[in-house]
Amino acid sequence: MNRLLATLCALFLALAACAGARADDADNLLPVEQAFKVQAHALDRERIQFDFSIAENYYLYRGRITTKSADATTTLGMLDLPAGEKKHDEFLGDVEVYHHGFSATQHATVPADQAKAAIELRYQGCHQVDPKICFPPQKIVLTVDLPNAADAGTAPASLANALSAPAGGSLLGGNQPLPAEQAFVFEAIATAPNAVLARFTMPKGYYLYRDKTHFSVAADSGVTLSEPQWPAGKDHTDANFGTTTVYFDQVEIPLPLVRGKAAAQTLALTASFQGCKENSVCYPVMTHTVEVALSAADASTTTAAMPPSPSAAIPASDDSQFARALNGSLWLVFGAFFLAGLGLAFTPCVFPMIPILSGIIAGAGEHISTKRALVLSIVYILANAVIFTIAGVIAGLAGKNLQAAFQTPWVLWSFAGLFVLLALSMFGFYELQLPSSWQSKIANVSNKQSGGSLFGVAIMGALSALIVGPCVTPPLAVAVLYIAQKHDAVLGGFALFALALGMGAPLIVFGASAGKLLPRAGAWMDAVKAVFGVSFLALAIWMLSRVLDPVWIMLMAGILALACAVYLGALERLADGASSWRKLWKTLGVVLLIAGAVELIGAAAGSNDLLQPLRGIAATGSTNGSAPTTTLAALPFRKVKSVDDVAHELATAKSASKPVLLDFYADWCVSCKEMEKFVFSKPDVQAALGNFVLLQADVTANDDADKALMQHFNIVAPPDTLFFGADGVEKHELQLIGPESADKFVQRIDAASR
Repeated sequence: MNRLLATLCALFLALAACAGARADDADNLLPVEQAFKVQAHALDRERIQFDFSIAENYYLYRGRITTKSADATTTLGMLDLPAGEKKHDEFLGDVEVYHHGFSATQHATVPADQAKAAIELRYQGCHQVDPKICFPPQKIVLTVDLPNAADAGTAPASLANALSAPAGGSLLGGNQPLPAEQAFVFEAIATAPNAVLARFTMPKGYYLYRDKTHFSVAADSGVTLSEPQWPAGKDHTDANFGTTTVYFDQVEIPLPLVRGKAAAQTLALTASFQGCKENSVCYPVMTHTVEVALSAADASTTTAAMPPSPSAAIPASDDSQFARALNGSLWLVFGAFFLAGLGLAFTPCVFPMIPILSGIIAGAGEHISTKRALVLSIVYILANAVIFTIAGVIAGLAGKNLQAAFQTPWVLWSFAGLFVLLALSMFGFYELQLPSSWQSKIANVSNKQSGGSLFGVAIMGALSALIVGPCVTPPLAVAVLYIAQKHDAVLGGFALFALALGMGAPLIVFGASAGKLLPRAGAWMDAVKAVFGVSFLALAIWMLSRVLDPVWIMLMAGILALACAVYLGALERLADGASSWRKLWKTLGVVLLIAGAVELIGAAAGSNDLLQPLRGIAATGSTNGSAPTTTLAALPFRKVKSVDDVAHELATAKSASKPVLLDFYADWCVSCKEMEKFVFSKPDVQAALGNFVLLQADVTANDDADKALMQHFNIVAPPDTLFFGADGVEKHELQLIGPESADKFVQRIDAASR
């Protein structure tokens, strides 16, 4: 028992000694100002030296040492730090640190009559033995006495002279802009395994644009950047970009990360940015890449998504989904865009391609085989895809909207006329065929199938891609924008090729089956050709709807419906004992006769709605003979034409503390008219927009002013809707490319108004 008590007493005394030792260690931690001492003195009027003294068992992080001017007249340049000791830090991963002491040189520019310079110095360090702790970031202001300018023997030189001038003299005058790498210093450091802090430092008088600054990482890095957490900036108006948000002196931007792998890694962070010197020049877009050491992450960091942003409840539009898809691997891009094209194949924009392909197969002969029909379909779709890809890549690299160029009136009229000629050929007025000399040369290639030459099929596929296909679908718009911004023509073209293949896949199945399902021979061919002829005429009317007044479209549609009714025997008496099929065609003819008559009457009464032609008559009756009125309420858009117009409206809205909606519209844009008819006219949408300033840019003409405005906002083509907060700052995450349902659009409006 005595031995047991003695053992317990010994253990108690040992534990007490250990606890006391650790308490003594904690008590012996130095205050931060004693652990890290710094003094400053001027080497001359252009250079200030910081002398750091670091206590034993303490160290400073090299990447956490920064400076900032603390007075209104001192302009700071680069801070020259010596190389530190490489260290793997349990807090920040691979870093450089300082022990004992070192000196750093700060370049500066001060007025000739200024005797002192005030500099704000920030740093952070740690205690490296038990207890291992890191002090919070420190900030001190140092005031340095400067030598007299006259005593220095020369006038004070600018920062550009100090850093760039050779020994023989100055390269730049005092008011000349600095080199880009000195005017905008970019650096970044990891603040956590799943967070990076990016920092831009600018001398006095220089500023950085927020909306021109973007961050990216390599697609194979296994890291995804979340939305940058920009601090509040300053509204600034200049002659280059109008009223924008900018940053002076220094700005720090936290960048949340989503890690795909837990192991420690070195991340290459690329910043693309643009800035200006006040009342002077604007620099071109600059790109700089820095390496950031990320420490190992735990499982929760790699699998959990970042906390939702205030706009997380906003329904994701097609553009945001495909923008994310483009950041993946090559095959992921192919799969995403192929599936998108497959979905687009069942939209109205692609339906006009069906009669074209059907006409090609029907014109290939009465005895066409399934194999031949499949070959023709594949050639048609491949030609479509190739032209789609070429057009998209050229449009992206040239920064122009090639689709818009093909929607100009003379192009639409030309191709509408072409389809009318094709329709007349189907009706038997004449035969369209290649010259006999050409036919003989391609006879072997086309296996002597009249009307089904591979060359002709490819031409029709190309025309379908440029004219009959969708004006601008959201995935196509995002792909073209991606090419223009990233200059990755290979990946962008690959994506567009996959999109076109997805759109054409159902058509290939349709074309191949047509050759098998069509009857072998008979008078049915004349009826089929007539159906295709009507389809070509309807397609011509549909194309002209982008440039003609709706009344003319109603007239042409009514005449076409009446002609079809006559062809189906609507005005002929049914013979006794007529077959059920004949009665069915008669019924269809009567329906088309009534529909055509309604279209003509509606057009004469003043209606402009093809789907509701009697709207004009109803409006006339309700107003007791007065002029017909439109029952669909139109939003009170203010028309804007130039960047200056938009800047003026944004400034006015900001002074009234109102959010802004900017809509890009064109007469030839089918989706724009969908938004106008099915979204903007809805009462709940109009109620949600009650407090908004509504702007609309009509880019139908696609002239220089339209192109400049679209380029300013990185718009590929309409429809495109931008939202600005009451502070005049654009809410990029709410941008809508393409059409959207009214319910989802209301959610987007609610988010923009917050």
